[in-house]
Amino acid sequence: MPPANSVSQIDWYAATLMRREAVLLFEGGDEATRSFYDTFAEDCDLKGSSLAEFFRQRFVQALVYGRSYIVVDFPRTPGPVNNRAEEDVSGRSRAYLADYAPEEVINWSYDDRGALEWAVIRTSSLRKSMVTDHEWARETRWIYYDRQNFRVYRKTKEKELVLVDEGLHGLAGQNRVPLFSLPVTEGLWLMNKAALLQLEHFNKSNALSWALTMGLFASPVIYSDREWNQIVGESYYIQLAPGDKFGWAEPEGKVYQIAADNLVRLKDEIYRVCYLLSHAGSPELTGTPQSGLSKQRDFSITQEVLRAYGDAVKETMKAVLRAIAAARQDAISIDVSGLDEFDIGDFSNELDDAKKLLSLGIESETLKKQVFKKLAFKFLSDVRQEIKTQIAQEIDASA
Repeated sequence: MPPANSVSQIDWYAATLMRREAVLLFEGGDEATRSFYDTFAEDCDLKGSSLAEFFRQRFVQALVYGRSYIVVDFPRTPGPVNNRAEEDVSGRSRAYLADYAPEEVINWSYDDRGALEWAVIRTSSLRKSMVTDHEWARETRWIYYDRQNFRVYRKTKEKELVLVDEGLHGLAGQNRVPLFSLPVTEGLWLMNKAALLQLEHFNKSNALSWALTMGLFASPVIYSDREWNQIVGESYYIQLAPGDKFGWAEPEGKVYQIAADNLVRLKDEIYRVCYLLSHAGSPELTGTPQSGLSKQRDFSITQEVLRAYGDAVKETMKAVLRAIAAARQDAISIDVSGLDEFDIGDFSNELDDAKKLLSLGIESETLKKQVFKKLAFKFLSDVRQEIKTQIAQEIDASA
């Protein structure tokens, strides 16, 4: 489990990046096709997770582990189907996503072009066959994918390894492994960058807390020339001679202040390596005032990092959606935009820029429609995908 400071930084990046959902743009396709993608955007994993929430979780996982894995799958139902209509009715064309952590993807192979040739996924869970069972049984599954086929193996404590399912997977027609990854580069892998600093901060913070706690239990000290043989305790008294003194031995505190100052510097360094200089200590604590321009420049660095994260999420999202469209043989063009604006008050600025652009009098209906759609989707980023699709159709149909 990542340290608490890392969790807060990673959650901040995820919340800021996904504050406005990515904009899904669909061109072409019939009503049934658009209806599928509207439904898919609201429930992409058959567990009720929206596409935005699903990728937010994968993004958090990528910041922790360096990458996250996604499998595109289709339901398997018995019996053949004769046409697309029967396929839709049976549910076979209802694509969905499944997520896997990096430690679950245990083996793989790439070809010379960098494309996956095959991959092996291993999952493990505790299960009960019946509610009346007294003990939980650990079940381990291995899922093998290549460019055409899949195989699922299962092993429990009582049973040996057995093949439980096999066949063609949903992307066999594209001759590709249905495993996609959401990676971040080495420099943007936050947990890796801050791990040693976080560990040092954690250990020193615990040591300082322990030392302060022990310092609360001061030891009594008797200053006397006589031999000391009295018993001390809660119900006893101490008899002192006229020249004797009584006091307490307690830490002077210099090393505690050094440790506390070091923890502040470590915290600021953690924020620095995570590109969050604006979140470091306040001027009252650091003694270094910061101008408004300096704060703006610090946040501009954070914005560039956020845009790099946004590009990684959008590329993976586009690859997944386009693979699904190809597998379903949908005559539709898919693009993903957004995840590049992070200032709360930036919509008014973008609205002004759009007005100035349109006032130039450029004779292009396509330009006008694209500008209107971008503004509408940005302002209504949290509405259902079905509404966004309807708005896009109405804008495209307008003269």
